[in-house]
Amino acid sequence: MPDCLALIAHDTKKNDLVMLATNYRHVLARYHLIATETTGQLIETVTGLPVERMAAGAQGGELQIAARVVSGGVAGVFFLLDPVSVNPNEPDIRALLRVCTLHNVVLATNMATAELAIQAVAKRRDAYLIFNPVAGQGNPDRDLALIRQILAPQVNLHTIFTQPDVDPIDQAKAAIATIQANQTEDDTGFIIASGGDGTVSAIAGVTIDTGIPLGVIPRGTANAFSVAMGIPTDMKQACEAIAAGNTRVVDAAYCNDIPMILLAGLGFEAEMVNNANRELKNQLGTLAYVLSGAQQFFSQELFKAKIEIDGETIEFDTVAVTVANAAPATSVAAQGFGEVIPDDGLLEVTIPLPQTRLQGVNVMATLFTSALVKSQVEREDVICLRTKRLTVTTNPPQKLVVDGELWEANPIEFTCVPGGLTIFSPLLTVG
Repeated sequence: MPDCLALIAHDTKKNDLVMLATNYRHVLARYHLIATETTGQLIETVTGLPVERMAAGAQGGELQIAARVVSGGVAGVFFLLDPVSVNPNEPDIRALLRVCTLHNVVLATNMATAELAIQAVAKRRDAYLIFNPVAGQGNPDRDLALIRQILAPQVNLHTIFTQPDVDPIDQAKAAIATIQANQTEDDTGFIIASGGDGTVSAIAGVTIDTGIPLGVIPRGTANAFSVAMGIPTDMKQACEAIAAGNTRVVDAAYCNDIPMILLAGLGFEAEMVNNANRELKNQLGTLAYVLSGAQQFFSQELFKAKIEIDGETIEFDTVAVTVANAAPATSVAAQGFGEVIPDDGLLEVTIPLPQTRLQGVNVMATLFTSALVKSQVEREDVICLRTKRLTVTTNPPQKLVVDGELWEANPIEFTCVPGGLTIFSPLLTVG
């Protein structure tokens, strides 16, 4: 459903419209409001709500609103009429009546129908879709049209586009602040992230411990979060899962102060991500990571790592330290236990200890097999740990990758946040 409401009134009905806006201010605050000049100024002054003002009615303001209806940006029109008005300068209902009928948009012409319409709107949940138009290789216009087709009939869908010069984290924070300001005891809005894993992780990180549900519509290269959480990677099915409304509580984590939804890697994992550049991913998709990983096998050097966990310290030489909150089976370096459980309140730590490159290849093959059969690796040269918190120090300092983004930090503290995320997910089935 579009996130815009239009407000118009004949002169003798302006006070009624202002009273309506005052009584239902909490509902109208969830929408972008447009109005003819004088009406908009009155509503802004009395309610404090921001209103985008069109031309005055006498100058064709209602025609500008009609054009917005045709463009698909208006959820409803509130046009309070004076049926006995003969003022030729008053706005004309005919153009709006025609376009609202053609485009199936609500048109309320008196207080009774206006209140019914607002009450119906108030029962819909607000969904803030943060949409990355440059994610993946699909057609973003077609993708967005499909999302709106499935979700707009179910929720009040507010669309926010990511921009090169705006951090999606800030966009998500603003949306969450709006949700929290407008939420009631029985109704909470939610966030939808649509893009690749970078977009999803950034937005998910902001929702940690807010209780605000997160929907994910994957449109990236690997879509690792969706795969790890059992969210459909097919866009239509992902939208239908959100529309169905079933939610699941899963863990989150922090890597120092960085939100971590999936996993972090030191050494091998970080170098693999570093080498899989955007051009390579555009050309090969997920195979870019396979190629990069294969190349990294022959260049990764051993480094010293110190792990502090539960008051104990262990030191060793390794090529990788992987700490996972959630991970798909394709994240081979995280598969020491055969699978990463996203709702057990623990982080899974996998540390291979190969002495030669051949042994390293053998270890990675074992981890891959472990993921396929979902059983823990039984090897003396692979350390597997489950813990709520740990600190890792490396020498020399290693590249760090957190949910696909490269960072520099040493030492690094990892902390699990049990039940930190609420996500929309299909109902789990027991096999």
